[in-house]
Amino acid sequence: MRNKLPLIGCGRLCAASLRVCKKLAVFLAITLMTATAAANKNRAPFEPASTVEETLQQHRVLPDPAEEVWWIPTGTNMAWNNKNLHQLFPTVNVYRDGPVRELAYKLRQEIDDYPVDTPSGVLRFVDFLDSNHSTSMGVVIVHKGDIVFEHYARMQEYQKPIWWSVSKVFSSTLIAILEDRGLVDVAKPVDYYLPELKNSDFTGVTVRNFLDMASGIDCSDGNYERGTCYYEFEASLNDAVRTENTADTPYEALINMRPGRWAEQGVGFDYSGANTFILSWIVERIMRMPFQDAVTREIWHHLGAEGDASFYAARYGIALSTGGFLAKPRDMARFGLLFTPSYNVVSDNRIISDRYLDIILNGGRPELLHNARFSTGVNAAIKHNVYQWDRVYKNNDIYKGGWAGQGLLINPDRDLVAVYVGYMKDGQSSEMSVLTPLRRILDGLYGKD
Repeated sequence: MRNKLPLIGCGRLCAASLRVCKKLAVFLAITLMTATAAANKNRAPFEPASTVEETLQQHRVLPDPAEEVWWIPTGTNMAWNNKNLHQLFPTVNVYRDGPVRELAYKLRQEIDDYPVDTPSGVLRFVDFLDSNHSTSMGVVIVHKGDIVFEHYARMQEYQKPIWWSVSKVFSSTLIAILEDRGLVDVAKPVDYYLPELKNSDFTGVTVRNFLDMASGIDCSDGNYERGTCYYEFEASLNDAVRTENTADTPYEALINMRPGRWAEQGVGFDYSGANTFILSWIVERIMRMPFQDAVTREIWHHLGAEGDASFYAARYGIALSTGGFLAKPRDMARFGLLFTPSYNVVSDNRIISDRYLDIILNGGRPELLHNARFSTGVNAAIKHNVYQWDRVYKNNDIYKGGWAGQGLLINPDRDLVAVYVGYMKDGQSSEMSVLTPLRRILDGLYGKD
């Protein structure tokens, strides 16, 4: 009997607990369904992004890789390629983790209605995005962690377009994270971390000068002709036409190239993805993992993303850290939120330190843009470039742009993030930049925040 009585009591207790657990499970399920419904109320039902026939046609019109670069086509072909790169070429994953951190909607009609001057007269901002004056595919604006504007003029919200050179700030952000841990000293030369570069033209150039596009190495994106340093670097990643002289990997390309210098390091700005790749190589060396896995572990795992991201990786699974990132616009907005006071909307962890943010806002060198290699003059509204960010404006807008109509705009003071993706029209046409009206709108509506 002594053994049975506790079992009887335990059985009653367990039955009561089971009833409580079932009620709690039902409550949690209803709560989750309600939250999900609220989060999805602004999202349209799923619609396929293209037909079977269109998909076949777009694959067939790609240039022959032995003759021309895949991204040469413009217009509607570029738009399709930019949205569907993952089915055209190999990619490597950047993984999400944990529950999605939903962004609440507090849409502002004033943004839709804001007037934009166009060659056809004044249009509402949303009508400008839909018009022939724009090649916008999608725009998302977030204020204090809430979506205040979202519009997809030429894409489905679930698609993962390429962000081109906006990708570069993942390399610099990871370097900054490693700095915070004392694992990188940006005053040291890159060959301190990559001894393979000891006998290259990159030897002796500091990490900081690579971060600020001031390496002085003659490997500029502006010299994009076959056989030049930058073209051959791109070809080594299968992002340009390869020849029998092309290096097997970008690592070998950078070790063996002898492009010389256009200036001493730290003198002037000269945009080069080779600088970015060396930064991502340092990340790989210190973290002992491929670059995309470093982005996963340090960033994408921690921001409640809706989907996995990826990098274009057309040769040997090597991530195109210079411009190959693919992600949903809302997820890129989540990345931007890490740089704002509302970072905790998407992350329990403070990923972007005050030290790094202060460098971005106040630690640039204005003389670099004034001494830029291909300068057409410096906008008086711009303070500096820094850590792969193209421009930091005097109102503390932080901007990184992509080659074919992409952008990430952050203002920590105003707790604002805006992201946009697009493409380039055919050669005989032109399109208006989204950045100019976007900055005007945000300054007009949030400038006194």
